[in-house]
Amino acid sequence: MDRIAVLVVDDEESVRTFLSELLGSAGYQVRCAASGAQALEMLSGGSFDAVLLDVVMPEMSGLEVLRRYRSGGGGAPVIVLSALAGADDAVRAMKMGASDYLAKPFGNDELQDVLARALGTRAPERQAVAPPPRAVAPLLDTSPDAARVLISTSPAMRRARALVERIADTDVPVLLLGESGTGKEVIAREIHARSQRRGKPFIKVNCAALPGELLESELFGHERGAFTGATAEKPGKFELADQGTIFLDEIGEMAIRLQAKLLQVLQDEEFFRVGGKKSVRVDSRVVVATNRDLEKEIALGNFREDLYYRLNVVAIRLPPLRERREDVVPLTDHFLKKYGRHYISGVSELPREVLQAFADYDWPGNVRELENMVRRLCVLKDATLVLDELSAASRAPASAPSLPTAYGGGDEGLYGRVEEPVRMPPSSSVQVLEMPSRGVAPAPVPTPVPLEPANSVIPTPRYANPFDVPQPPPPPAPAGEPSLKDIGKRAAMLAEREAILAMLQRTAWNKRRAATKLRISYKALLYKIKECGIIDPRASAEL
Repeated sequence: MDRIAVLVVDDEESVRTFLSELLGSAGYQVRCAASGAQALEMLSGGSFDAVLLDVVMPEMSGLEVLRRYRSGGGGAPVIVLSALAGADDAVRAMKMGASDYLAKPFGNDELQDVLARALGTRAPERQAVAPPPRAVAPLLDTSPDAARVLISTSPAMRRARALVERIADTDVPVLLLGESGTGKEVIAREIHARSQRRGKPFIKVNCAALPGELLESELFGHERGAFTGATAEKPGKFELADQGTIFLDEIGEMAIRLQAKLLQVLQDEEFFRVGGKKSVRVDSRVVVATNRDLEKEIALGNFREDLYYRLNVVAIRLPPLRERREDVVPLTDHFLKKYGRHYISGVSELPREVLQAFADYDWPGNVRELENMVRRLCVLKDATLVLDELSAASRAPASAPSLPTAYGGGDEGLYGRVEEPVRMPPSSSVQVLEMPSRGVAPAPVPTPVPLEPANSVIPTPRYANPFDVPQPPPPPAPAGEPSLKDIGKRAAMLAEREAILAMLQRTAWNKRRAATKLRISYKALLYKIKECGIIDPRASAEL
């Protein structure tokens, strides 16, 4: 039988290479396109059984490729990929005929499950596929346990591990609290591995990675014909986690409407698929995580109090890395061995000055930032570059505007989120693991940006320096009485706009350099520039 042909469309070469090797080893015949125009040309001249299509691409977006392909009569299943968490593009793609949607990062099993659903009985038999040896794409998590282990010598983390051992077999819901990158997913997997459900599935869902409309379908599944693009029934993550554990990351980002449905599942162990008329019963243990203060979210009306108490049977708070500095060296050694083998770097130990810099640094991104720093060392093999970066970060003034996290998603987030430590007073009726805390100065309040009337026009004079051309006012606020949540989002967007503008001016509008200095991806920066209404002055330099 001929192998199933899959077209991978992505402008990043590392992603194309990784997916090509991964799917090729799974039995698919894979071809790649580096742009939307090339993809349309290949689709018109060849026969493909499925398409993996990136949303954000230069010149022609994935949505435009999908629109042209469907309007031209193309009928192959199209699976849309995007790293921009919470984007409305996912909803639009499904309405335009996409078969499914995957938010980056996604796992190998998840990718193969989506392809199998799209292809139906034509999908090749599932094989145990090891990741390609040269896998360098940071978009996929292909290891069965996220390639992470709980390494710690600190008393706080030892207490966390002891509590995990005590509650692992109790089957109660667990609430994991802590800053981004402190290891909440590692603890969730540890709970599952020590429970009686360890031989059953562990399913992770990032509640911030998808808009509410798609998150409901992702969690609870949908029936055929439930909405445009629902060409077949799809089981939800709760069904896939039956008899196992479901890990809901960033639970604080879940919409209120979905919170009510989740509460029903916790209470009754049954739910209805989207568009379904028959209830589905499941037996899944629920572990949730957040870096938000849920009690504050309850006061703001963003989180249901009854769901909070249903989830918060046992709470485990994970301290940030700056409060357990004794873990820096063991973690560094672990990541050095891991990536030294992976990249065959020959880096077996770090110079004393690097270890001292690691010990002195505050690690706002916690364990994830440390892991990425060691990985960079193994790739670049130049300690001076890392030392310069740590030195610059340490010298950064405390009053420098920080990028807001209102648009982030998951532990990863749009900007590699750096959150304030979660501070929640323990409830007397809840067993809570107390962690030592240190005083943390409040985040700086950005200077308010005056808003211009929506219909105002700013004259653009001729400037000797094109980078000094003034920017138009930011997008106007929504009409009507704004809610407190709307005001917060608006303030975050304005502060974000100022931070991006300042960095663009510093880099002479070199967007790639600006993205590097802001520590976000180039695509994410382009997305935010468009969202914030920022205009490149070079486009009007000839005026």
